[in-house]
Amino acid sequence: MKYVTEFRDGALAAGLAGAIARAVEPGRDYAFMEFCGGHTHAISRHGVADLLPASVRLIHGPGCPVCVLPVGRVDMAIRLALARPEVILCTYADCLRVPASDGLSLLKAKARGADVRMVYSAADALALALARREPAREVVFFAIGFETTTPPTALVIRQAAAENLRNFSVICNHVLTPPAIDALLSPPADGTPRPRLDGILGPAHVSVVIGSAPYDFVATRHRTPVVITGFEPLDVLQAVRMLVRQVNQGRAEVENEYTRAVTPAGNRKAQALMAEVLEVRARFAWRGLGELPASALRIRPAFAAWDAEAKFGLEDRPVPDHKSCECAAILCGAKGPTDCRLFGTVCTPATPMGACMVSSEGACAAHYNYGRFRDRALVL
Repeated sequence: MKYVTEFRDGALAAGLAGAIARAVEPGRDYAFMEFCGGHTHAISRHGVADLLPASVRLIHGPGCPVCVLPVGRVDMAIRLALARPEVILCTYADCLRVPASDGLSLLKAKARGADVRMVYSAADALALALARREPAREVVFFAIGFETTTPPTALVIRQAAAENLRNFSVICNHVLTPPAIDALLSPPADGTPRPRLDGILGPAHVSVVIGSAPYDFVATRHRTPVVITGFEPLDVLQAVRMLVRQVNQGRAEVENEYTRAVTPAGNRKAQALMAEVLEVRARFAWRGLGELPASALRIRPAFAAWDAEAKFGLEDRPVPDHKSCECAAILCGAKGPTDCRLFGTVCTPATPMGACMVSSEGACAAHYNYGRFRDRALVL
């Protein structure tokens, strides 16, 4: 139970909350964004926000990979699965129920006859291809995620190439954290309102891979503090305390609360693997942030035989979100889930209007599962 009970100690949490309350300056408001969807769920699940003084506000960010994936990318996978009966389309469970165009989702495409399957990992998808070496079937892995899940995708592509496994390919939807933070702190090109951010709670697992150094530009260019933190409630509270201290002192630095897992350089082997197999796309569309330059990865030409977009001639078409879905505003911090008029009534986990209510890291799902009774008066 090490790193569980000791990081969920109620007395220590109360002590940290008291220290934060004493540290905030009278008449000053603090707005901190937790970038990662894992942090959003930890905050909601453990009631962290309820321990903070009213002057400290936590804003949800775009760090849910399922949520930021635009409708057009899901449509692409659905078109492939429906049009090509030889294709076995594999992806993570969260992706299956994401609403797409024409009332469809990958799960509904499966009900229409497409061979869509849930896998727990990229290795599961590769194993399925290895078990089905006959050329009549094609296994396509719909890969998503930030830098955390990118190395496993790169690894299976390299393994498939090493074994010349030609019935396996990948639709690569992997996105990058630093460009998204840069976009959040820069004036939006379309004039969409975004909240003032006094600091960033840096992601944990992403930072294990890329390290803390890639966030230096946030402090130097945007003059905004960053504190990388773990997922336990005491991690988050300590990170908030560190951010409050930086704001009070007029500092903008990258600090690492999650020292038990994150180093400045990150995981060099994982970074080398990603660089070998993948390269940066020129542009990529994000739900909530729009089209961002150099913000996602694609498969290198040397591995084109395992790139499903090239192999099947897939077209990425821009598609607007459902007109009643407000995920885009939530992902850029302009709204909270309970600000949305359909939250908890029409839009629920059973009948999601958008990805933020579907994903296990989505802000709407977090509020519905852990805060719906407290917020009931706001939504009914």
